[in-house]
Amino acid sequence: MRRGRAALGLALLFAAAQCLAQGAAERPKLALVIDDLGQSPARDRRVLALPGPVALAILPDGRHAARLAEQAHRAGKTVLLHLPMAPAAGRFAWQPGLSDSELQQRLDAALEAVPHASGVNNHMGSRMTEQPQAMTRLMRELQGRRLFFLDSRTSPRTVAAASAQHEQLASLSRDIFLDDDPAPAAVAERFRAALELARRQGSAVVIGHPYDSTLALLERELPRLAARGIEWIDLGPMIASRGNRAMAAHGAHGVYR
Repeated sequence: MRRGRAALGLALLFAAAQCLAQGAAERPKLALVIDDLGQSPARDRRVLALPGPVALAILPDGRHAARLAEQAHRAGKTVLLHLPMAPAAGRFAWQPGLSDSELQQRLDAALEAVPHASGVNNHMGSRMTEQPQAMTRLMRELQGRRLFFLDSRTSPRTVAAASAQHEQLASLSRDIFLDDDPAPAAVAERFRAALELARRQGSAVVIGHPYDSTLALLERELPRLAARGIEWIDLGPMIASRGNRAMAAHGAHGVYR
């Protein structure tokens, strides 16, 4: 009889553990990136002080880029090279018409300016991310360096994520910009939209900028995510969770348009 009760108890414990594991696995996931960093020490410090797995996208031509990348790395944060792309200008910017060797040189220099980068996302780039040949070249370069790519989706005609998927490069696409309109009420509405999207499709990749309104909202709301049933994860686990598949807004049956 005791043996039967013990077996029943073990079965109940196992079932409970399975339910807990299933519940954790089904929690909506959110990943957060802050762009345009390395230009203002005060704003950079506020981003570094945010709790949890905030990824920092650092501009290579920012005056404080290398120092911030080192600080972020020591703090255990994911560092991205925020690679300028046309219509962005400057010595690091990828632009149509540049030779392959010039594009290579600019990527090399940008990665040197942002040490510890584990991935790349585009700064601006509404023109450049529409260029299939250049995007394929970039994804092959990143594959060789074991870096991932995040498509900021600054153009509805971007082929960057599709190129990454075709090259089997670890990659993600942005779902929500928090602060196209940096007014506090607009940022709060976009944050609510991000949580709703995560609940609806299982996950959301969110990009914000170091505006006062954005940082104030994140300082207030990020500590509350777990209580709201949201699992806040870093970009690496998000890549693993999505398995390089496109979300419905960006493609069909997991394939990017």
